[in-house]
Amino acid sequence: MSAFGKKGGAGGGRPAFGVARPMKGGGSSGEDAKGGEQFPPLPGEGDAPSSEPAASKESSAGNGKPKTTAEALERLTERMNATHVQEEQGGFEASVHKIKEQVLPRLLERVDPEAAATLSKEELSEEFRPIIMEVLAELKVTLNRREQFALEKVLIDELLGFGPLEELLNDPDISDIMVNGPDQTYIEKKGKLVIAPIKFRDEQHLFQIAQRIVNQVGRRVDQTTPLADARLKDGSRVNVIVPPLSLRGTAISIRKFSEKPITLDMLKDFGSMSEKMCTALKIAGASRMNIVISGGTGSGKTTMLNALSKMIDPGERVLTIEDAAELRLQQPHWLPLETRPPNLEGQGAITIGDLVKNALRMRPDRIILGEIRGAECFDLLAAMNTGHDGSMCTLHANSPRECLGRMENMILMGDIKIPKQAISTQIAESVDIIVQVKRLRDGSRRTTDITEVIGMEGDVIVTQNLFKFEYLDESDDGKIIGEFRASGLRPYTLEKARQYGFDQAYLEACL
Repeated sequence: MSAFGKKGGAGGGRPAFGVARPMKGGGSSGEDAKGGEQFPPLPGEGDAPSSEPAASKESSAGNGKPKTTAEALERLTERMNATHVQEEQGGFEASVHKIKEQVLPRLLERVDPEAAATLSKEELSEEFRPIIMEVLAELKVTLNRREQFALEKVLIDELLGFGPLEELLNDPDISDIMVNGPDQTYIEKKGKLVIAPIKFRDEQHLFQIAQRIVNQVGRRVDQTTPLADARLKDGSRVNVIVPPLSLRGTAISIRKFSEKPITLDMLKDFGSMSEKMCTALKIAGASRMNIVISGGTGSGKTTMLNALSKMIDPGERVLTIEDAAELRLQQPHWLPLETRPPNLEGQGAITIGDLVKNALRMRPDRIILGEIRGAECFDLLAAMNTGHDGSMCTLHANSPRECLGRMENMILMGDIKIPKQAISTQIAESVDIIVQVKRLRDGSRRTTDITEVIGMEGDVIVTQNLFKFEYLDESDDGKIIGEFRASGLRPYTLEKARQYGFDQAYLEACL
């Protein structure tokens, strides 16, 4: 089918913008510390003369003692008075995008977008090549072979892909993409936020790309439904919020999915946990302990859940339930389920609670919830208590104790009329292990606590820490220095590990 014959038009400029430098964190030096560039030095810091004597400055930096109050206040003043200069984009990439803005309107005059959408990217590239050359000849623009290929890719991304987002989605070092309106996009690389060298033509351009993303999974986003959760083909999670709720234009947040499956051993090698913690979590996953993974936004809860899933026996039937399916379990017998939002009349919604109740009729061995936010917590606890040992979920909390409190509150938020004492008892009997993960200020992600839920003592749920991350110091380059410590207590869940033949290894790992 030919993709030519319909007129259209687009255009717009493409200025660029710059980076705000974060403030350098204070602390002492560590000989073996590497990385940790979350807080790079401010301009002039370290080289500029200080009001203090040089000897005093050297002693404060060289002997590992904290910096003086005057130096700390000086850094705060520099942060307060800093001006953020927007840098102009230049080079090869800028020239290609500049040519694209000239070529795209003329190209759309010769292309039927609906017909072009039926072609693959390779077929469209073949169709485009002679037309692009014709347009360039009209504009009297001469490109070399490299520039021609780059221009083809950018134009195809505009028509079939996600426009400027494509180059960010294809970068394996980027873990998060945050679009704050058409003029500003931030990305996360190695735990640090930096501004991205892309820009959308205008708000309408950005809104069209947002619609293209959510339409792929049967969702919609407009003024009547200004919020939407979606996923990309690779499993990346997407959240879209549009005006009037977003005052700076359409906002898109993308949590990218790692193509390479993450294992517990890889997390250990990354420094997220110690060897003993890794062994204990492997045994907890293989021994069908009920595990709750707690942490803040971007702390690595889903990554930890995916890694723990590797320890599930291949013969077990696993069901996952999520709002937007992003879990990628590494087991053969895995069935993902996804909720459904209401239609335009507000009818037909299928909630996580509905899917949990239905999952109990599907003969699962384990039920895994991507995240619990409300009354479905009670349904999960009921599943854990009715023969579905080894179930897992994630939720947002800052510590294991807060995690238990949030579970109680989420159940009380529902319509279930049972006393708080009964809810606490249900949680204590259902949950075996709480894994607390945290994203530290240097960008690193650590497993800070592995806590057992023992039972009830009066009205209080009793827990004991098996492992804890102890903060020790901070190096001059901003890297957090600490160590993982075992409590040395005999694990209460040892009996479950004994049923699978892991009791001795589990005991040695925890002591």
